[in-house]
Amino acid sequence: MIDHEHDLASVRDATERLLADAASWDNASAAEPSRLPGWTRGHVLAHLARNAEALVNVFEGRPMYPSAEARDADIERDAPRPLDVQLADVRATAGLFQESAAAPADWDRVVELRNGVTDRASRVPFRRWVEVALHHVDLGCGYELEDLPEEFVRREIDFLAERFAGHPQVPSTGLRTDDGRTWTTGGGAEGGPVTVSGPAPELLGWLAGRRDGSALKTEGGSLPQLPPL
Repeated sequence: MIDHEHDLASVRDATERLLADAASWDNASAAEPSRLPGWTRGHVLAHLARNAEALVNVFEGRPMYPSAEARDADIERDAPRPLDVQLADVRATAGLFQESAAAPADWDRVVELRNGVTDRASRVPFRRWVEVALHHVDLGCGYELEDLPEEFVRREIDFLAERFAGHPQVPSTGLRTDDGRTWTTGGGAEGGPVTVSGPAPELLGWLAGRRDGSALKTEGGSLPQLPPL
């Protein structure tokens, strides 16, 4: 059962953690490369701000972005801005997201995201939490997957296992964390079943494209090559 109010509070907390870490930087630090290929930390901050605005569009029944090209152009435009401008933008747009989510609404309604993807409105706050939490890690500022809340890690593994279920490029794959939680995913490609196991943050890192999976154990075959998210 999705609790959107709980997730909105978690988004607020995650945003404050990110802003507190970034507040210690200077402009040169913001211009350093992030862990995402081709993006500086400024690109990540700009993306977070524009994503918040885009999710307001989703809540209010408008297209999430005018186009993929416009989305990318806005990030490139905003990435070089001074740090204080970046942080003010992230904070202000995070506030707009929370304000829009606080308006009376049917949380069971279906909304449209990027690329024709649809979901229930009640799951949008968790999607925003994912953006903030994983991109905090992407900033390369000392906040790691191991620092993410346990609830978040479990739920994002749930989400990604569902996303890759039946994928034509992923063989039948069992997932198991060291504490005994299990999932199944893939199944659309030949091969398997393969079991992939290890610490929950490492499993999440592999599924989310943040780690190469070298710290995980596999049984029944080699580590599947996951398509990009």
